[in-house]
Amino acid sequence: MRKIYFTGTGPGDPELLTRKAVRVIREADVIFVPDNRGRNMALDTIKELISGKKVCRIGFPMGEVTEYDYGKAARIILDNVPWRGSGVFVTIGDPMIYSTAIYIMGRLEGKSIELEVVPGIPSFVAAAAKAQKPLVSKGEVFSLCDYFRKDILDVSDSMAVLKTSKDKMDILDSMEDKGFWYTYVREATLPGEQITESRSEILEDQSYISMIIARRQGEDKDVRD
Repeated sequence: MRKIYFTGTGPGDPELLTRKAVRVIREADVIFVPDNRGRNMALDTIKELISGKKVCRIGFPMGEVTEYDYGKAARIILDNVPWRGSGVFVTIGDPMIYSTAIYIMGRLEGKSIELEVVPGIPSFVAAAAKAQKPLVSKGEVFSLCDYFRKDILDVSDSMAVLKTSKDKMDILDSMEDKGFWYTYVREATLPGEQITESRSEILEDQSYISMIIARRQGEDKDVRD
C-alpha cells in the first residue's frame, strides 16, 4: 500500500532535521508543501534533499481555510502518491502542533493510504534552547498558545506565545502586571535570529516568525528600558 508521511522539518535550521525525516524525504516519490505564495520555510529547510523529486504545492486561500480546502488537499495527496510508493507532506515545526497537517490527516483516515507522523523540533523548543531559557520545571504548568489570552497567565507558571507580530504591547503589559519575565525570540535558528529582553526592541520588531517565552517570577520584577 502507498504511504504518506506527515513530517516536521523543525524551526528552519537543516541541521535540526531528524534522521528519520531525512530518510523518508530522500526515499519519497513526491513531496507535498503548503503553498502560502511566499517564503516556504519547510521547503527551504529540505531543499538539499529533494533534487529531482516531484514537488506538489498545495494551495490554500488567504484568510479562513474551509473544510472544502482541507478535503481538496487530501484529494491532491491521494491523486499524486503512486501505488506502493510514498509521499511526504512537510510542515515547519512539528505536524501535531498548530499544523495544517492535523486537518488533512483527518480527511485521509480510512482511505487507501497508510499514514505516519514524523515528529519535528517545535520552534518554541528551539527558541528556548537558543535563549537558554527553561520552558518548564518539575511541578510547574506550561502553556502554549498562538493567540494570547490574559486569563492563561492566571493558571500558568511559564508560557510560550507564538506569532506575536500583533498586540505586543498588550501582551507585555499583561505579563508584567502578573509578574512574568519575558524573552523575545525572532526567527530562531535562522540567519535573522534575534533574542532580546528589551521592551523597546520587542515593540519595534514586526517579524511574523517570532515568539515570547515568559516565566513567572517572585514579587520583584526586573527593570526594562
